[in-house]
Amino acid sequence: MSLIPQGIVKTALVTGASSGIGKGVATAFASAGMLVAINFPTNAEKPDASCLLEEIRDNGGDGFLVKADVSSESEVQDMIGLVLSEFGQIDALVNNAGVAKASLIEDTRLADWERTLDVHLKGTFLCTKTILPHMYSRNFGKIINTASQLAYKGAPAFSDYTAAKGGIISFTRSLALEIGDRGINANCVAPGATMTPMLEDVPDDVLEQIRSQIPKGTLAQVDDIVGSYLFLVSEMASHYQGQCLSPNGGDAFL
Repeated sequence: MSLIPQGIVKTALVTGASSGIGKGVATAFASAGMLVAINFPTNAEKPDASCLLEEIRDNGGDGFLVKADVSSESEVQDMIGLVLSEFGQIDALVNNAGVAKASLIEDTRLADWERTLDVHLKGTFLCTKTILPHMYSRNFGKIINTASQLAYKGAPAFSDYTAAKGGIISFTRSLALEIGDRGINANCVAPGATMTPMLEDVPDDVLEQIRSQIPKGTLAQVDDIVGSYLFLVSEMASHYQGQCLSPNGGDAFL
């Protein structure tokens, strides 16, 4: 039985949904009966996004594709306008788009630092800012931001990524204080190390080192993560506000 009661949460926009955790969340939402807008940033990701939409439709769900770079204010505004035109409403927003590139602090180019914060943190801000008037008008909405357990413990060679994720957690808390009485829930999911395309270039010995430090003894699969999103978008989580759920196998205790 789905956590999501029919007729409560009908539509969702998931950013960065063409692969990884975003793909898993979009698939799970569609399986629960929601219409899903699948965001992808450039034409390079469109084939993966198209395959996802085809899979969703093959399994009885539906949605549509929407291209936008979430770090661009105009593209975000166009994206949300298009989703509202297509669906009529947006019940849930999942700010999931992200990038990552390993680099020691002294070797990190300013352009790479800015790009990481732009996609993760600025993108979360822009999508949230743009959708809030619509959610305010309905006195209803679910906003779920993707953080990381690394925001709490840090990680060598990923200072920009961890800074962005820490900012997302802090932003979510401030957001929750602003919207707490507006019928809108804002929360975070901070996954542990998960087998997604972001880890494809990580050497096996490094992955083994990461795995060895997780009490559960395994890296997460995407299916291990999506349950937190399903819960937070459901009415069962109606009293969760400004919280951060972290499915991380015991890698970090929040």
